[in-house]
Amino acid sequence: MQTVTVQDGEAVETTAGAIPRVATRWDWRDTFGAWRVRWGIGRMRYTVAPRLYAVGRPGPDAPVFASANYKLSFDHLRRALAGMDGWVLVLDTRGVNVWCAAGKGTFGTAELVRRIQAVQLDRVVSHRRIILPQLSAPGVDARLAAQESGFTVVFGPVYARDIPRFLTEGNRLPLACRRVQFTWRERLAVAPLELVIHARGLLAVGLALSVLACLGPHGFDGARVRAQALPALVLWLATYVLAGFLGPLLLPWLPTRSFAIKGAWLGMLLALSGALLWGANWSFWRLSAWILTVGAGASFLLLNFTGCTTFTSPSGVRREVRLALPAIIACGLGGLALWTWAGLRS
Repeated sequence: MQTVTVQDGEAVETTAGAIPRVATRWDWRDTFGAWRVRWGIGRMRYTVAPRLYAVGRPGPDAPVFASANYKLSFDHLRRALAGMDGWVLVLDTRGVNVWCAAGKGTFGTAELVRRIQAVQLDRVVSHRRIILPQLSAPGVDARLAAQESGFTVVFGPVYARDIPRFLTEGNRLPLACRRVQFTWRERLAVAPLELVIHARGLLAVGLALSVLACLGPHGFDGARVRAQALPALVLWLATYVLAGFLGPLLLPWLPTRSFAIKGAWLGMLLALSGALLWGANWSFWRLSAWILTVGAGASFLLLNFTGCTTFTSPSGVRREVRLALPAIIACGLGGLALWTWAGLRS
């Protein structure tokens, strides 16, 4: 559990008890923590205690906002509330962000009602209205939550930065504030996490390529370690990192709607480019094995990236994984087998 920056060590006294007041400005620990979890370091432990917090100097009529207990979600919300007075109700989403938690059910009706009752929100505020992130809508039944908690659920904008405008304009917000943009900056922001998550498996493939490159007609050939094994490993790692960033960056423009095929196209292009730089002396079969293996690896990376995007529905993701994963595994194993065979006959 992470430490939340409490403003001047103050608390807001209410009839339900003292509510800690949090700062809206990030300090260096918040900035470093955000960078760290983007790279998958301690991501599932980056949480805040689920409870009620105060921003500014809120009174009984101040608005109430709900958030996940994933600290990065909470941090973006409190930063967006700078210069405002309000209450932040943090739900226990088990360290998962709002959108994913809504899909998994941890940011749901039952948890929302339970948390409202646990903090005695009806004793803290005089109104009966709570503002939820729009991306929590898949997990929350607004009508049922209102019946069981007594609080009317209102879905705010997609991005926390639009909250001040939402409070002013309400349901007259333009469509742009109701739609996930998923720009190239947002795609690149989540790219490092995918690289880290799959690093061990793809590193194992790179090591396998380098070891198998040392096999020749007479068995293991030590002379090939420097000439073929190390270049193959370096080229594989470089291609892996490039695919991890270029795939998300070029996602809208890569051919077809299928993430797996998008990745395969990118992988084959990177494989050919790498072979031109490093593999000028490769045989036809060695080059074919390289293209097949790299294509499978890039396809796997981009197939997994589908869970980070707004491009497909959950059912679409499951369907593509079910169809594409066996083909990727077959191509990857086929590429390693062909890579080995090419070395044995040269």
